[in-house]
Amino acid sequence: MPTTTLPSELTSTSEHLASNGNGHAAPPLADLIPSNEWSIEDAVETYNIDRWGLGYFGINDKGNVTVSPLRGEGATMDIMEVIKDAEEWNLRFPLVIRFQDLLRDRVVNLNKAFIDTISEQNYRGKYLGVFPIKVNQLREVVEEIEDAGRPFDYGLEAGSKPELFAALATHHNPESVIICNGYKDTAFIRTALMGNRLGKKVIMIAEKVEEVKSILEVAREIGVKPMIGVRIRLAAKSSGIWATSGGESAKFGLSTMDLVEAIDYLQKEGAIDCLQLAHFHIGSQIPDILSIKRAIREAARYYAKLQKMGLSSIKYLDVGGGLGVDYDGSGTSFHSSTNYTMEEYAADTVYNIMDVCDDEGVPHPNIISESGRAIVAHHSVLVVRVFGAIEKTKAEYDLRLSPDDHKWVRQLQEIKERIEDNPREALHDTLQIKDDSQNAFDLGILDLRTKAKIETFYWHIVEEIAELYKRRSEDPEMEEEIPEEIADLTPHLADQYLCNFSVFQSLLDHWALGQIFPIMPIHRLAERPIINGTLVDITCDSDGKVSKFADIKDVRTTLPLHPLKEGEPYYMGFFMTGAYQDIMGDLHNLFGRVNEAHVFLDPDEESGFYIEETIPGNSIAQVLELTQYHQNELVRRMKVQIDDAIKSDRLKPNEGMRMLNDYEKGMQDHTYLTFEGKG
Repeated sequence: MPTTTLPSELTSTSEHLASNGNGHAAPPLADLIPSNEWSIEDAVETYNIDRWGLGYFGINDKGNVTVSPLRGEGATMDIMEVIKDAEEWNLRFPLVIRFQDLLRDRVVNLNKAFIDTISEQNYRGKYLGVFPIKVNQLREVVEEIEDAGRPFDYGLEAGSKPELFAALATHHNPESVIICNGYKDTAFIRTALMGNRLGKKVIMIAEKVEEVKSILEVAREIGVKPMIGVRIRLAAKSSGIWATSGGESAKFGLSTMDLVEAIDYLQKEGAIDCLQLAHFHIGSQIPDILSIKRAIREAARYYAKLQKMGLSSIKYLDVGGGLGVDYDGSGTSFHSSTNYTMEEYAADTVYNIMDVCDDEGVPHPNIISESGRAIVAHHSVLVVRVFGAIEKTKAEYDLRLSPDDHKWVRQLQEIKERIEDNPREALHDTLQIKDDSQNAFDLGILDLRTKAKIETFYWHIVEEIAELYKRRSEDPEMEEEIPEEIADLTPHLADQYLCNFSVFQSLLDHWALGQIFPIMPIHRLAERPIINGTLVDITCDSDGKVSKFADIKDVRTTLPLHPLKEGEPYYMGFFMTGAYQDIMGDLHNLFGRVNEAHVFLDPDEESGFYIEETIPGNSIAQVLELTQYHQNELVRRMKVQIDDAIKSDRLKPNEGMRMLNDYEKGMQDHTYLTFEGKG
């Protein structure tokens, strides 16, 4: 397919780092490297894979993205080889690939980070982390985490009745804890107490004073001593997208007055020894370590004051979630990044709790954290197939003049010839002609062919002007600044690559919250990407697109891509999608869950890995059932219509029966597009 080299993105986002001094983001590295000079190292830097990849992801000599689930201690897998195996399992795209060994590695690394810092700082408490099931409730994910965490007494957190039912059955280690968050009814409390009767350490977090009373009432009725925690509403707040989940106006938690009331009630009922945990949570994906430090010190002060009130039964301090991941690789306090590491998070958590406790002269509590995103984000990669492109300019367009051309077309030809003399003036004149032609078309005095030719000239001229300014800005002898109006137009010049997936099903946080995910081609990276494009999905919604991409200096508005080759699939990888995206996606346009492949390392396999399990995505019939369209009834209705068509001689009987069979058989198909051959 003909393509044109497009100028780099130049717009900036004020929230992120400033860039090259003129108010715009620096152009992607791919645009700055001559076409005859491109290496794997250039690809690594262009897509920042060495920064957000944390050693898990890289690029091999073939130009394919690789995965090292144990970061150098085990085999390295070529994702294109995984795709080849998945295709042999007849899995179509879009496809989620889960690297289960990477999941285990994240569990081990989090626990070791806390264990090491506890040892180094001579902290006199233990670390007993829990995985919040809400971040990824899929059975294989939770079971893998529970198994990997067993040597560390790593537990689970449930925030609803269904999650608690799953947690009780999955949890097997009596030394680890199950934390129950969220508002609770009697049935929730009874189920949690069932766990206590089975010898599990199930701690119910009271979100309001009435819950303390309800827990105690149901526990006495059953004859079980409950383990109660209190969620404290801190004054400290987070930053980033989820900042509103903390602070004094937060949805959950007890105020200081509520806390005193709950303590007084438990003392009055002779059940103060049931209170065993203090808890707080200030938000998810906290980008700034200073926010974490402030919250931990405030919570530790609450714990210390409770201890000094004689509440020695409180043995745990739960610091909640919030441990973020660096999606864009910038290492900053931008909402899609973090300015700290997992090790720094653990060290600061332990130190600040210890410092406050030592200052107050109280025992060090056992530390619980509910870190979910940092555990599961990296293990999941969404692979989608690009099946076409929408181009602003095409090489085959005819820009030659004819005697019958409108004066505006002739004027645009003249402008095109003098771009080099004064590109800014050329842009202004071009914009005026485009506006005038649109007004004329609206009034009905401009024909369709003339409008098409004007638009074609317009995009070619704008592209040439943008390219000219880009070259001048890169020329050390000129260093000419790129005008604002050129920077504003640049994103509109990008090609749109059509991808076989739904943003609403597989990348909901990007659409709803502006969450940035690392996105890049997973092959052909030994070639220089000469297209700057955006990605659009197959839904009928104009919001079904991705036009914000990870970058260490700014949010990119386009992504360096390769020209599509006829007859060859082009695959894009959406990385770090393991947190929330698997569960929170909706059925917009009735596009269902995608196919999955679960991959494990195995040194006995020639490729170094094997696909342990595949999970087929939703069929058309399954998603229709979710919206009360039942397959048998739909087939019956279609049969009635086909029978009527046969009776009225619009269809022959054999033709009608084949049509009905195709309809019924088609309901078992995948909800996404199917292309001839693989993919």
